[in-house]
Amino acid sequence: MSTPISAVPAGSSVELEIGGMTCASCANRIERKLNKVDGVTASVNYATEKAKVTIPANYDPALLIAEVERTGYTAALPAAKADVDEVAEGDPELTSLRQRLIISTILTVPVIAMAMIPALQFTYWQWASLALAAPVIVWGAFPFHRAAWMNLRHGAATMDTLISMGTLAAFLWSLHALFFGTAGMPGMTHGFEFALARSDGAANIYLEVGAGVTMFILAGRYFEKRSKRQAGAAMRALLELGAKDVSVLRDGVETQIPIAELQVGDEFIVRPGEKIATDGVVTSGTSAVDASMLTGESVPVEVTERDAVTGATVNAGGRLVVRATRIGADTQLAQMAWLVEDAQTGKAEVQRLADRISGVFVPIVLVIAVVTLGGWLLAGFPAAAAFTAAVAVLVIACPCALGLATPTALLVGTGRGAQMGILIKGPEVLESTRKVDTIVLDKTGTVTTGKMTLVDVHAESGIDADELLRLAGALEDASEHPIAQAIAAGAVRASGPLPVVSEFVSVAGKGVQGIVEGHSLVVGRESLLADWSLALSPSVASAKAQAESEGKTVVAVGWGGACARHPDRRRYGQTHQRRGDRPNEETRALPHSADR
Repeated sequence: MSTPISAVPAGSSVELEIGGMTCASCANRIERKLNKVDGVTASVNYATEKAKVTIPANYDPALLIAEVERTGYTAALPAAKADVDEVAEGDPELTSLRQRLIISTILTVPVIAMAMIPALQFTYWQWASLALAAPVIVWGAFPFHRAAWMNLRHGAATMDTLISMGTLAAFLWSLHALFFGTAGMPGMTHGFEFALARSDGAANIYLEVGAGVTMFILAGRYFEKRSKRQAGAAMRALLELGAKDVSVLRDGVETQIPIAELQVGDEFIVRPGEKIATDGVVTSGTSAVDASMLTGESVPVEVTERDAVTGATVNAGGRLVVRATRIGADTQLAQMAWLVEDAQTGKAEVQRLADRISGVFVPIVLVIAVVTLGGWLLAGFPAAAAFTAAVAVLVIACPCALGLATPTALLVGTGRGAQMGILIKGPEVLESTRKVDTIVLDKTGTVTTGKMTLVDVHAESGIDADELLRLAGALEDASEHPIAQAIAAGAVRASGPLPVVSEFVSVAGKGVQGIVEGHSLVVGRESLLADWSLALSPSVASAKAQAESEGKTVVAVGWGGACARHPDRRRYGQTHQRRGDRPNEETRALPHSADR
């Protein structure tokens, strides 16, 4: 579904989805055509198949579409952002290319083998080669022939022109040699020699050339298309981070609706472990929010009433009621996705250079082929030999790696960066990184795993550290909090399966409490232990201060004996952990508020 033309504001930049481009020469041709329109500045990216156009005030984008169509290609305004999720996984063009490539490969390999290995050249091998190569050159290369014909109708020449002319010339010459020359005689062979002998070419066939070029170009187009699709999935992957459904409160009734139906001002519920549906403000509840997908920081952010929250972050603590303030394309997540898409649409200087070269490459090759033909004829060679030389020029010029490699490399680079959490502002920025000699990072989560890990346990004298970790891990295993999960994972690694927890209670902003194997246990901030009249001994307090000075996040643990029988038997210990998994990592000391 396309956006209505009227929905695009005039006097700004618009984006067009271009169809029918087969090489960088096509993109260069469309770009030149659009830039000839008064007041219009265009940049066409072959890799993303999009044009970014700046239009004057009160200019109808429909005129741009008509201009592109007069050039011989198709254009349309892009689908709405909300429709991105509806993109089907299947790609008809990619499927068609895959089928052509597989069938062409199966047919071409025997043709090349027979032409290159004399031992495989049986009596009528040349006719078998014709039967195998004809479907490849005619059907397998049909997309190239069709594009060449369309460009010819508009007086243009692209890489497809070279591919079509080269493969058809090799095929037609082979037919001439088979039916009117001596190549079709029984027992004809192609010897494998390092020296070239002068001949009129009528005794040789070039079916392996036509079929081989078709197969390799199809392979290049297929892998190019697949790379573009995978890199283009970066934006969809970002949008996939968001929630799909949301529990909305309307007239005091909780209703489950798709995220697309959420409106600004709606209040929705976010339970522990759920993603926050969209950007908003907390109206009720207190919790810790895991915002690592935005900041890289593994320590959750404590939020309460009137605090702002971001869509796609995870509620790691209590129940929240949030009022939506931004939805759809206005959210921070959508803006991140737009940044990735905009980066892929731009052009680096090296890409512009490649486009300029590829734009004149095809005409130059055609001129060289004509000059070759005329030169051989003027030198007194037979017409058949001169034609053979001209065909050779066209065949060897078929591959279009120049116009293919540069835009695809930039596309894949920005897309892969987005998938790994690195948002690159544009291809020109990626290009300029070759001059970088110093990198400054402002967050530890940028260079670490982004997940908290238990690194140490400090127990009071007389208390077994393994037992302390086992009990604390069992209680924390019942919590969704990232700190709790780090402690639980560390306890499992050290002690194996954890005991069952009963009467579990999460105290918002402080920690958790419950009963483990008859022990009334409390794990969290020092203030939570103080609520239970538990105080850290000087040695434990000193260890806590030392850990915090090293940038570690500290969690305190306290418990009594059997709950009912020994209310005065209280023990206390301490566990602490650090972000990341780098043994020599240096981090800043975290504020006390980060201690759960």
